[in-house]
Amino acid sequence: MALHFLLDTATDAHPGDTLVLTGAEAHHAAAVRRVRVGEEVTVGDGRGVRLTGAVASVAPKEVRVEVGERVVTPAPTPRTVLVQALAKGDRDELAVQAATELGVDEIVPWQAARSVSRWDAAKAAKGVARWETIAREAAKQAHRSWLAVVSDPSSTRQLAARSERCRMLVLEPTASVSLTEVALDAADTRDVVLVVGPEGGIAPDELATLEQAGATLVRLGDTVLRTSTAGPVALALVNAALGRW
Repeated sequence: MALHFLLDTATDAHPGDTLVLTGAEAHHAAAVRRVRVGEEVTVGDGRGVRLTGAVASVAPKEVRVEVGERVVTPAPTPRTVLVQALAKGDRDELAVQAATELGVDEIVPWQAARSVSRWDAAKAAKGVARWETIAREAAKQAHRSWLAVVSDPSSTRQLAARSERCRMLVLEPTASVSLTEVALDAADTRDVVLVVGPEGGIAPDELATLEQAGATLVRLGDTVLRTSTAGPVALALVNAALGRW
């Protein structure tokens, strides 16, 4: 499979044009992946455009690609959103990586009541930037046409407000309804939002707040999954239900 690279901005390049990779992507292509002249690669802008072409020249700071094909993929609808509670270690980052590879459209950091990891204003900016980097690299690995958006951290109150305009499914091991029992319709354009709690689970008052706001509590079977695993597993089931897979 051809190597895939991402541009930092949208592109209007078409077949017959020469596309120039610079900066970090040029370094990655030339020094890390060691592309060769004549090798076929794909280049995306993360906004639906995917270009296929042959490498025309390689330099440490500039790689030129002769575009042979341009494909534009519409933005997915309905969008899938992962609300991931902050977790200790790298468990939340593992969830971000896997969910991006599985096609999630938006990722929202959640400062849940039981989150061991805490983000103040300075940490929040660095944390979002870190998650954006992870999502970008995962999108390249998966050859995604659309990059996942990493939003600013959300509070429980903000999530409750959001639930009024989406299908919000809160992953809770004690829920009476299984995720596979929830009817999802690809014709329903509302976002499908999956909420994943931290290691200690979602606090009872948070569950009550979200449920009262219209969210549905769902379980993923009889076992309790790690916070790094639950979101990607749920996303896979949602992808199948929506016909995205």
